[in-house]
Formats: sequence, structure tokens, C-alpha cells
Amino acid sequence: MTDERVLAVCRANWEYRGIDAASVREMLAELAAHLEDAAAAGRKPADVVGDDVKAFAASWARARQPLHRRAMRLAAILPGVVGTLMLFSHLLWRTTHLPVTAGRLALIAAIAAVTVTVELRRGSLGLGRSWLVGAAVGLPVALVADRLAGDEPLFTLPLWATALLITPGGVCAVLDARARKRADRDVTVR
Repeated sequence: MTDERVLAVCRANWEYRGIDAASVREMLAELAAHLEDAAAAGRKPADVVGDDVKAFAASWARARQPLHRRAMRLAAILPGVVGTLMLFSHLLWRTTHLPVTAGRLALIAAIAAVTVTVELRRGSLGLGRSWLVGAAVGLPVALVADRLAGDEPLFTLPLWATALLITPGGVCAVLDARARKRADRDVTVR
């Protein structure tokens, strides 16, 4: 992997995690200096960042971003993920009041647990892969929960409650988009 590719992967990971643009620039400059020093010494980029660049970027981001900020971000994103899954169910079943069964609840809990675990431990797999892993874990859990608890609804979820669940994640997404736009504008100004 080239120095440019390592820097691009790290930048994308750090921006995804919501690290501010100034810190990202500072971290990239520091990493670029380390990579240049390694190249001057005849070493490869993998000698600096290891074999897994995403894991390296995630660990450096965790060191730079305190746990309480990451927890607050996840507290906003998690209801958004749950709400999005519920919205898909509302649309799929074409209903304004969604019956929530033990299986559906177990599926959502499993996908949320996988998402949080991956986010906190390793960094992002990307939306598609993260949901694929979540579904691979969640579907068997949902089937077992349905088998054990039955498919009787535990409660119904109105569409307005689903919209309320999506709101914190939506706010977080808008703030992230604005931060990326601001960072891109800062880079083009330089």
C-alpha cells in the first residue's frame, strides 16, 4: 500500500468518526512525517501502520477522541439505526402502526449490538458491510426469539415514534455533513 493510500484511508476513517477538520489535518501531517521518515530509512508504510490500516486509524482516533464524545455520538446514532430499520418495516408492510414482535426486537438489538461493538472496537466496516454482519448475526437471533416467544406482538409502534427515533441520528448526520463540507472548503482554500 502506498503512502497516499494509507493517508486516504486514515483521513476517511477519522472524518467518519467525527474528528474535527483541524485535528484531522494535524494527524495527517504527523502521519505523513512518520511515513516519510520510514521511507527514508527504507521501510514500508506497513512498518509504520501495521497490516490493518483501518484498525490503526481507529486506534489513533480512539486515542484522540475521548470516550464520552464517542459515547454521545453512539447515543445519537443508535436510535437512528433502530428508527431506520423500523421505517423500512413500516414501508415494507405499508402500515402506520407496526406490530413489534420478540423476533423483530431481537433482530434490531442484535444489529445494534454488532454496530456498536464494531464501531467501538475496530472502526467502521462501512454501512453495507456493517449491516450485512449485523443481519448475519441478527437473523438467527430473530428466528430463535420468534420460536421461543412466539410471533405475538409485544406492542405496536406508531409511525410518529419511528420518526422520533430517527431524529437524533439525522441531526448527527447533518452535523457530520456540514463538518465534512467545512473541511473540504478549508482544504480548497489552502
